[in-house]
Amino acid sequence: MKKLIVILFFLVSLQGMAQEKIAITEEDYQNSSIEMADVMRSEGKIYVLVGIIGIVFGGILVYIISTDRKIARLEKLVQEGK
Repeated sequence: MKKLIVILFFLVSLQGMAQEKIAITEEDYQNSSIEMADVMRSEGKIYVLVGIIGIVFGGILVYIISTDRKIARLEKLVQEGK
């Protein structure tokens, strides 16, 4: 039964298609503007994005520091027990 399921998944995955390849032109290399960033900056939304990224980074940093302190406390308890 497992072999049948695996074969079925392989056959289904063969039907998956990637995006069509688009030719890269010389204009693509000369383009230095990023439309999404320009629009977000002009509407003031870029600051919201930077704030959210800062909050997420801060949360990850707090989580790592608290985990490190807990591990240090556990290591100290293990060392005292020996």
